[in-house]
Amino acid sequence: MQNGTLLAAVDLGSNSFRLEIGRQDNGHIQRVEYLKETVRLGGGLDEDHNLSLDAMQRGWDCLARFAERLGGFAHTQVRAVATQTLREANNREAFLHRGSEVLGHAIDLVSGPEEARLIYQGVAHLLPQSDERRLVIDIGGRSTELILGQQFDAQAVASYRVGSVAWSTQYFADGRFTANAFERAEVAAQAALEDAAEMFSSSHWELAYGASGTVGAVADILAGAGFERDRIGRDGLLWLKAQLLRAQSADRVRLDGLKEDRRPVIGGGISVLCAVFDLLRIDSLNVAQGALRQGVLYDMVQREHPESDLRVLTVQTLMQRFAVDVDQAARVARTAVDLYGQLRGPGAMGARELAWAAQLHEIGCIVSHVDAHRHGAYILDNTDAAGFSRDELAQLGTLVLGQRGKPRKLDVDMSDTTLALQLLCLRLAKALCHARRDPSTEGLSLRLSGQRFALQARPGWASEFPQSAYLLQEEAAAWNKTPWDLQLDLP
Repeated sequence: MQNGTLLAAVDLGSNSFRLEIGRQDNGHIQRVEYLKETVRLGGGLDEDHNLSLDAMQRGWDCLARFAERLGGFAHTQVRAVATQTLREANNREAFLHRGSEVLGHAIDLVSGPEEARLIYQGVAHLLPQSDERRLVIDIGGRSTELILGQQFDAQAVASYRVGSVAWSTQYFADGRFTANAFERAEVAAQAALEDAAEMFSSSHWELAYGASGTVGAVADILAGAGFERDRIGRDGLLWLKAQLLRAQSADRVRLDGLKEDRRPVIGGGISVLCAVFDLLRIDSLNVAQGALRQGVLYDMVQREHPESDLRVLTVQTLMQRFAVDVDQAARVARTAVDLYGQLRGPGAMGARELAWAAQLHEIGCIVSHVDAHRHGAYILDNTDAAGFSRDELAQLGTLVLGQRGKPRKLDVDMSDTTLALQLLCLRLAKALCHARRDPSTEGLSLRLSGQRFALQARPGWASEFPQSAYLLQEEAAAWNKTPWDLQLDLP
């Protein structure tokens, strides 16, 4: 990635959608533009966890406006991430499909732990370099993320279903502030965050930082009232809660620094923040400048380089955790990527993902060798893997599932050329490496014309490797029942 390249991050939060545009400069991101719209997507979730059409339309309208600003940006320059509301929504696919079309770029749904990791990256990159042990807190609309870290390393991450929009809807639905409502809201928040008490206790960190959303809103109000800027103390937080109780309702609150878009959710946000202060015994919270969107931008820079791409380490960790045969995984990956390179060119888009799928194709064996491909796909669909979005894990899971069985029976879009090529190369590599030793691929060539693959070997190859030839013939028969054909020339 060249210096001067513009990058854009779109954060589809539960309360607000944000667009951050920055310029890459020697690994640092310099802000070019920042747009924010209050969408309140999280407020549109009904009791059955379905988004209302009005809420979805507000989101799509905002994304359409963001899309106009992103005109001319390549797909490699933009990453959009969706968070808790869309993790909860049963009809999220409808929103994400239409939203991706409107925005002009794919929207990644990230898990709670991955959201927390990205938040920490955004905070850490905008703080001065230090060896201090940090606690980072981000209270969003429907989730709260807690992270322990040092420098750029997030050492413990967690996401909890408690936030300003959800708590305002549940405990301050009529906009009225009473001591009883605050007590109920804080007790409920502490119950939801109970598991955090030990993991994120004060013995594990030296300084606490708050990011984005509620923390930023509270800091602005306290600064307007004369409290120390960029720091939230327990005294200031208690003073602010007292002001809300004195006003008795959200529409009667008159405080400098309180923005109108924050007014309807300020009660829920403060109740959660008070609960966090009490549960983790925080006396002072420093206000951080970085947030999820900055973390996404820095993660985009790191993804450009294999040596800094966290996903590489995550794949290695998964291989170790599930006792994968490292040598076999490596040879299948090398063979698959070599075949893919013959079709698409060395280093083509999709090669890295194919290599990861090949490295992980046997993770299901730890459960059972019978239906190991199904177990592997299930693991990938249901694991939190740092650096990966849920869509990326689902794509890896599809390849792992598709390594065995009949391709035509896979519930996938076989018109997706990249997927079809990845799947074919993985299956061919697995067949060629069936003996669990390096296959003889000298003189073996794979070509594509239209939707017809042609695999050719040197003279005598089939008689020298009869089992490999048999497996390839079986593979050709399977592919010829799909929209793709595989023709063999194995003299």
